[in-house]
Amino acid sequence: VLSDINVGVLYLFAISSLGVYGIIMSGWASNSKYAFLGGLRSAAQMVSYEVSIGFVIITVLLCVGSLNLSDIVRAQSHLWFCIPLFPMFVVFFISALAETNRAPFDLPEGESELVGGFHTEYSAMAFALFFLGEYISMILMSGMTSILFLGGWQPFPLLGFIPGPLNLIIKICLLMFVFIWVRGTLPRYRYDQLMRLGWKVFLPFSLIWVILTAGFLVYFDKLPH
Repeated sequence: VLSDINVGVLYLFAISSLGVYGIIMSGWASNSKYAFLGGLRSAAQMVSYEVSIGFVIITVLLCVGSLNLSDIVRAQSHLWFCIPLFPMFVVFFISALAETNRAPFDLPEGESELVGGFHTEYSAMAFALFFLGEYISMILMSGMTSILFLGGWQPFPLLGFIPGPLNLIIKICLLMFVFIWVRGTLPRYRYDQLMRLGWKVFLPFSLIWVILTAGFLVYFDKLPH
């Protein structure tokens, strides 16, 4: 943690959500209908899945009582949140795939119908910057998944001799492997399937899980003070 601020989670997600502006502006500035459609798709996709991510974060914050990243990791010293909050862990990771425009949710750059989507007109270093931005977003979302659900720099069970920073790096690398594994395994969704999953499945499910988590914590007097 370079800067131990009390709103660490909100700050990181606020900054990461700025990525959509680059895609929208690149699609608009290309003066190409394919690129413009890719930019529109990306905007709608990121807005749709950020709502679900927000509810997942609320679930974690209910269990911790703090937005501070260090507090979230320390709260998992005995039990990682991926076990009691496993459905939210799955929702968060799938939403992260959609948020970073990775397969099977890479609709903004759907080659089969949009040539290359928002980066159709870009090549050389301009394309490399898009490429780097996408992979940096993947590393960020892998890091956030590790901190929120996999105990951050807490050691793996029975592997307490591994130093903290290395624990976090290993977890990020494992999640990055899953990102790439999913890309090579699953076919691309249709756009209506993508929207239906976000608004009709993940949104109600995550909202219900927030209510259930809050009710459980209040009933058993487990709310953090």
